Amino acid sequence: MTKEKKQGLSAFDFFAIGFGAIIGVGWAVSINSWMANAGGPIPAAVGYLLSLLFMIPIALAYAEMTPALPVAGGAVAFAYRAFGRKMAFLSGWAAVGAFITIIPWEAIYINKILSVLFPAITAGEPAYTLLNTPIYTTGIMVGVLMSLVIVFINWVGIQSAALLQKIMVIILLASGILTIIAAFISYDSQHLQPIYEHQADHGSHSNFMLGAISVFALSPFFLAGFETIPQGIEDAAGDVKQVGKTVVLAVGAATIFYAILLFSIGGAMPWKEFFVLEPPAASHLFQVIYPGTIGDILWISTLVGALAGLITTWNGFMLATPLLMMGLARAYLIPHSWSKTNKAGVPIIPLIICGALSALGPVLGTGIIDPFTMFSAAAFVLSWFITMLSLVKLRTKEPELHRPYKVPTLAIPIFGIIICAVILPLYLIPKSPVYIGTIGVALWAGWMFVGLILYWITMGTRKRVPEAEQVASLYRSMSNVATTE
Repeated sequence: MTKEKKQGLSAFDFFAIGFGAIIGVGWAVSINSWMANAGGPIPAAVGYLLSLLFMIPIALAYAEMTPALPVAGGAVAFAYRAFGRKMAFLSGWAAVGAFITIIPWEAIYINKILSVLFPAITAGEPAYTLLNTPIYTTGIMVGVLMSLVIVFINWVGIQSAALLQKIMVIILLASGILTIIAAFISYDSQHLQPIYEHQADHGSHSNFMLGAISVFALSPFFLAGFETIPQGIEDAAGDVKQVGKTVVLAVGAATIFYAILLFSIGGAMPWKEFFVLEPPAASHLFQVIYPGTIGDILWISTLVGALAGLITTWNGFMLATPLLMMGLARAYLIPHSWSKTNKAGVPIIPLIICGALSALGPVLGTGIIDPFTMFSAAAFVLSWFITMLSLVKLRTKEPELHRPYKVPTLAIPIFGIIICAVILPLYLIPKSPVYIGTIGVALWAGWMFVGLILYWITMGTRKRVPEAEQVASLYRSMSNVATTE
């Protein structure tokens, strides 16, 4: 009699979840703004390659911590084990804020992409204007309908969400590779000239490296998504060590993908002409450089890839955000009732909240995109900062903790900690090169205020429930549970 193989998510499932959540639709709709913000495709590509110095230490930290503490909640579980509930709440709530703003971001952009294929979505008079952006009734209906579809797929369970993710990632990769090849066929190094030139209303930098750094500062948003991997760790099949490694693989592959796209598309036509194209610029590019049937085919294929990328990010964060909130709820840091799941193991209340915010996205329109982006980037950096601190702390606090994978040297996470410590305050300082703006700061303050209210509301429950029970609830899928305070 053979032993039944555990049913669950494979390493490729986790890679698809992480890589798909990272890439999203930004490569098609934001690539020209990356060039404009950096002062050219080359400094933009260098900015993303520089981000590897920042992202790899973070990814390696997750590669160690995820299989060592294989529970839903990720950043919550790591910080709780290292520092206790207050740091766990701060890290987890920041991560939820970063995650949850990406969900309506995708719901907003579904209209931007679909309206290119179906102009009727934005035909006629807008229903209203918000932040100088027209909002159309049809667009709201489309965004809400798609939100319901994504919520339903995730309600069915993580297996159905992972299946959708794999299919969409394959389509995304096929479209992206075709885009790169077609761009290289039209490649001319003269199109990259000038190598650097500051564009009015696109940042305040004055040289190549500062232009690259301006893209580097935005990279946390466009490279975030690998944190979706730890949220599904309880459903892993096989060696959880491989799950940790997929975090590093997803980050590295996504960064290189972005850099190659910038280099290839930047040389396919003069970049100063490319960056003024309407989004999705990566698609419209081919109607310019390949007039006729070939250009139309490439235009459609790139749009399909953009849609696939949009769905992978949307679905990936719709899968991960409720699980992250469940981790906070299990630890009694937000209402414990939010940890209740349906028959498929999906947290009920968190999924409903995510679905509602997703449906709200099309109502707000694209004018909120930039503040959402900057707020999310700052929130991600805070959570990553605490995760790397947790790794260093646990090396001395619990040296005997089973670690299927260990970062080769603590110098790596310490380097990441220093970078986060430098960047994080700059996000909140006016006139700094990475300032998240007035609306971004308001979002940050509002989100933290809501978190404090939830933390305060649950204080009475935490006093009644023994700490050992709270810890056991958070780490319920592990046998090596230890108290933290």
